[in-house]
Formats: sequence, structure tokens, C-alpha cells
Amino acid sequence: MPRPWYGPAVAVLAVLVTVSACGTPSERRDRVTEDVTSFERALDAGQRARLCAALAPSTREELEQAAKSRCEQAIGEQDLPRAGAVRSVDVYGDQARVVLEHDTVFMARFPDGWKVTAAGCRPRPQQPYQCEIEGG
Repeated sequence: MPRPWYGPAVAVLAVLVTVSACGTPSERRDRVTEDVTSFERALDAGQRARLCAALAPSTREELEQAAKSRCEQAIGEQDLPRAGAVRSVDVYGDQARVVLEHDTVFMARFPDGWKVTAAGCRPRPQQPYQCEIEGG
């Protein structure tokens, strides 16, 4: 019995869709920049529900557990700086670091887009960043 021709075609198509979903490095940086800018706008506007929606699940969970309250209340109690303009974006696979004028934000890619894994981060010499919000 002859093998169907569409089996290999479907496999190739699946690979192409997966690779194209990742985008070029420039497209990934642009998307990260858009998502961190949206997070910062929500912070400036005091839109706590949007801020919580932008957090990675483990980051949101860590914030709620540490504050012993819902995310919308807990995030309002954090000392997040007004970050200013984006200075640089570094994307490493599914992880990104965004350096802003007054903040550094770390992000990770999820099926529904880039999410904040840490914010309010300040570099420290010879040590990891110190962050106001971070996931486990």
C-alpha cells in the first residue's frame, strides 16, 4: 500500500509554523518592548488588574503569598519605580531583560505572550539584581 504524501508535508509545515512563531530576533525585541511598555503604562495609570495580568504565573503567586493578599492589592503596595524610557532589550531564547532609565524588568515568553518575571530590579556589583517583585 502506498504511503500518503501528506505525512511529511504536515511535519514540515509544523516545523515552519513553530519557527515562524518565534520570529526574528528583531521581532522578538519589538514584542518584548511593546509588552514592557504596556506594563509601564498600566503602572503609571494605577491599573492594578492589568499589572497583575502582565505578571508571569509564578511571579503573581509569589507576590500574593508574600503579601498574603490578592495580586491587585499586593502590587499596589510595592515600591515600583516610574521606569522611564527603554534603553536596551536583550532577548535570550524565551527570556528577556529590559533596561529602562530607572528600572530593569525581566520577562519570559508564554503561549499568550511575554510576561514579567521580575520588576523593580536594581543591579548590584558582583551579585544578582535586587528586585521588588520576582517569581520563584
